[in-house]
Amino acid sequence: MSTTTTDLLTAEDLEFLRRPLHGFLSVAGGAEPTQPRPVWFEATDEGTLQLFTEPDALKVRRLRRDPRASIVVAAPVGERERWVSVVGRATLEADGARDLAARLAARYWDLEDPARAEELAGMLADDHLRVVIHPQTVRRLTH
Repeated sequence: MSTTTTDLLTAEDLEFLRRPLHGFLSVAGGAEPTQPRPVWFEATDEGTLQLFTEPDALKVRRLRRDPRASIVVAAPVGERERWVSVVGRATLEADGARDLAARLAARYWDLEDPARAEELAGMLADDHLRVVIHPQTVRRLTH
């Protein structure tokens, strides 16, 4: 096993992160210890990670006070141990959230399923923000 640290995502990281895996997002800014939440996410060609959320979510309020965030993504059970952890500054973007939600729903769900397609339509009717994490520290373990 090998653990390494860099300030950028590598090509191997991006390949891994483009799989339909859940990330566990933590944000700073609360009196309580951080409580990671599973999220859908997308790794971009620019080396950022992005997700979408409701504009009144607790994570948004916390990120407005303190933009530090981290996300950890691990290989599923049955595969060799591997994970990537990204720590960085998050920005809240008003544009692109609906397109991102549609791409991620297609990645994580079978949209041929009418119930999932209906759920996506409901999501797209709501307002969302795009959260973009700009990596400052990237740690990884590969086996």
